[in-house]
Amino acid sequence: MKTIKDLDVWDKKVILRCDLNVSIKDGKISSDERIIASLETIKYLINSNCKLIIMSHLGKVKTEEDKKNNSLKVVYERLKELLPDINIYFCPETRGKVLEDYAQKLQNGEILLMENTRFEDLDNKKESNNDLQLAKYWAGLGEVFIDDAFGMTHRRHASNNGIKKFLPSGVGFLIAKELEMLDSLMNPEKPFVVIMGGAKVEDKSLLIESIIKRTDYLLLGGGIASTFLAANHNVGKSLVSKEYISEAKKLLTIYKERIILPIDVIVKNNEDIHIKNITELNDDDIIYDIGPHTIKEYEQYINKAKTIFMNGTAGLYEDKNFEQGTKSILAFCSKSTAKVILGGGDALASADHFNIKDFYHLSTGGGATLNYISTGKLACMEED
Repeated sequence: MKTIKDLDVWDKKVILRCDLNVSIKDGKISSDERIIASLETIKYLINSNCKLIIMSHLGKVKTEEDKKNNSLKVVYERLKELLPDINIYFCPETRGKVLEDYAQKLQNGEILLMENTRFEDLDNKKESNNDLQLAKYWAGLGEVFIDDAFGMTHRRHASNNGIKKFLPSGVGFLIAKELEMLDSLMNPEKPFVVIMGGAKVEDKSLLIESIIKRTDYLLLGGGIASTFLAANHNVGKSLVSKEYISEAKKLLTIYKERIILPIDVIVKNNEDIHIKNITELNDDDIIYDIGPHTIKEYEQYINKAKTIFMNGTAGLYEDKNFEQGTKSILAFCSKSTAKVILGGGDALASADHFNIKDFYHLSTGGGATLNYISTGKLACMEED
């Protein structure tokens, strides 16, 4: 896989695919983290005397109404603030004469931000279905293609997989850094501990079945733990993926020394909140967090680890009644001497919520992170 430094970009018109899919509330950007993450590659290309055309998606666009709330104009305004010495233009179109004129008039050291690529999804989902005619059209606007949208590497869209078929292509600094960090999980220093939570097993079944073969211990929390517990215990009305229970039971049999389950939990029954041993739950109990004995047990595994990957949360951390499991595990990991990587939106959101951020790497890719760890591949780079 070529990187930006392997390509001759000097004085070229470069198409850069970024992930500028920022969170927006009341018309304002609530977190510009993804814009900031793209700046290293943007500045490198500008310093290479490039004419830079930036493409990105924002949200999902299924109707004309969706376009109003998912315009990249707000990102354009933030980019101008972050790069005040650079001429930056915004094109409100995703194809046609207006876009072509903007691209044609672009000068060296200037930036053109094109409107949301997913506006093209209103026409038979041309972007998301990787329409090659659209990809060829976009490729015709430039001379070199750089993909730096790590959060989209598990997708094959016209604006990533499609364009690269028509231009000399490579990845930017953000993708290169993510892969370098995540590759440490492919052949990890042992003991390797994976901490996994979240609501539904089906969202992470591929990751579980892939990573269990590499890990020494898999510590479970959240709805995922409830599903595995349900294989041998009454978990009351807790969130469970019923269709996965038999598979969970099989994995528990094969990997009984590796899969570590909660021994006590915090449950809610009507308005009553209790700490219960996992053997004591009744039919109306709902598990919302791991209990204090489980926290102590998980701490021992974390302290022994040399590599840790955390994905998801131990419980409903947004509620103070059920925050202790997630908060404690994050604290243990941040103080660990192990190489600790957090991946997935929930894990990162919880770390931000508790302001615990002293980790080896925070992977911002979400589904892309999980897909790469599971398969070792980037779908956007694969050929048909």
